[in-house]
Parts: sequence; C-alpha cells; structure tokens
Amino acid sequence: MSWGHKIGSIDPKTMAIRDYDLPAEVRPRRLAIDALDRVYFSDFKSGHLGRLDARTGAVKLWDSPGGAESNPYGITITPDGMVWYSESGVKPNTMVRFDPKTETFAKADIPSGGGVVRNMTATKDGRVYIACSGVDKVGVVQP
Repeated sequence: MSWGHKIGSIDPKTMAIRDYDLPAEVRPRRLAIDALDRVYFSDFKSGHLGRLDARTGAVKLWDSPGGAESNPYGITITPDGMVWYSESGVKPNTMVRFDPKTETFAKADIPSGGGVVRNMTATKDGRVYIACSGVDKVGVVQP
C-alpha cells in the first residue's frame, strides 16, 4: 500500500490476509521479492531501502545513498540477488545497486535525467530495464 505503513499478504490456499506493520515513517512505493522470499521495498517518504522477512515479520531499513528526500521508487532484483532501485528525488535521478550479502550500495546517475523511474524489470541475463517517465525514454543497465 502506498498510503500506509503496512505491507499485506494473501495466503492463496486459505485466502487469509495478513498485515505486516512497518515503522510509522515508512511508506512503501514498490516491492520486489528475492529468492529467499524476502520482500524488498522502496520507502518513498523517508528515503530508505527496506526489507521485510514475511516468515518472522522482521523489518530492516537502510538509508538510501541520496538521503531522506531521495524518494526511492522503482525496484527490481537481478538473478545474482542484487537489489536495484531508482532515486527520483535527486537530480539527475540515480540508479542504486544494493548487495544484500555485504549490505553495500553503489549508485550512478541516469544519463537522461530519468524523469521518474516508476517501474523497472530484470532479465535472466542480469540487465535492468527502466521506464523513464516524463522524458519518454527506456533505459537499460547492463551488468
């Protein structure tokens, strides 16, 4: 939900709904699920990358490199487990790569400026395709 500080899940067998509480300042914008079924989310409001372990309900937040007003948005995970997301509150927009094993970040400016990268997807070969709203461009990040 983009207007609350919760993430929900639905059990497809029982249709039971479960809410996971997030810290009050967090507003998840987009989600991506890794190979271990952990849910990564971009925290648009407070400038974090977040991770929810749905098995335990544990939430971990990392400050985004661009700071509290970086407005993380689109997010995806490549086959090698790297988490990629965009920061739409910095100019030009940036692409951020997070390595969950080392908990380190790398970032690069989006050459077109990015507009706002609301959506992105990863391919089997590790490329990340980004939709740059407002500048009418599609970009590709190559490993």
